[in-house]
Amino acid sequence: MMKNSTIRLPFPGQLAIFLLASAVAVPAYSQSSGTPTSAPPSASQPQPSPEASASTHPPKEGFWGRVNPFARKKWVSDRVNPLDDRLVELSDVNAQNSRDIQGVDSRAQSGIHQAQSAADAANQAALAASTQAQRAGTTAQGASGRVDQLNSTVTGLDQYRQVSELSVEFRGGQAILSSSARKQLDELAAGLTGRQGYVLEIEAHTPAAGSAGIQSSERLAEAVKRYLVSEHEIPVYRLHSVALGNARGAGDEDAKPTRISTVHIRLMENTLAAQTAASHNAAALSGAERP
Repeated sequence: MMKNSTIRLPFPGQLAIFLLASAVAVPAYSQSSGTPTSAPPSASQPQPSPEASASTHPPKEGFWGRVNPFARKKWVSDRVNPLDDRLVELSDVNAQNSRDIQGVDSRAQSGIHQAQSAADAANQAALAASTQAQRAGTTAQGASGRVDQLNSTVTGLDQYRQVSELSVEFRGGQAILSSSARKQLDELAAGLTGRQGYVLEIEAHTPAAGSAGIQSSERLAEAVKRYLVSEHEIPVYRLHSVALGNARGAGDEDAKPTRISTVHIRLMENTLAAQTAASHNAAALSGAERP
């Protein structure tokens, strides 16, 4: 008869402690031991480069994955150094971008200043051109006014109007001025004082016909002219005379034949001189009206 063998099982608490210790000890041993030691390679065999070995044999991450609480400094530095290189590279790129941005900004500011300076210069040139154009317009208007005035002056030089007329009679056809004739000439000369732009038209008529009448009428005209020049200092160039004898003058076709020796005197005034005199009179009157 076989004896019943008894198997002693550990207590449940001891079993739990054993399992926990095994779980902790296995990863620690794997990290501390690393790869199994082997004999050093011979000198004849080529040594693989670190990059090739890293690419063919990826590092073990351990039981805990990428985050290993029992990782060594070398393991941590192998994973941190590439990140540092990337950070340095990114820092260099950022610095270069910053320098490029500053260069672009400085060039843009310089271009803006140059454009503003060019715009200011163009504005000043436009203002100067506008001022010159206004001055030129004012000058042109003044020149146009002077041209119009000159045209009026030239036109008015040859235009005369009759101001007054008188007839001086001679008795017996003799070229002797009577007292009444002198009085008439004196009144005419008094009205010519200070006057400008006038002429005196003198027409002498006698009853005699032919050359005798012309010679007689010429003596009468000379007597009148001589008196005005000698007694009243009338300029000779303002006296224009003609001896007609018994012929009719211009515009006297309907007049009756002359029976008395007479000299007709017409005061003719230039229209330009009349305008000037009128303006001077107006100015004098306005000045006299001022207090």
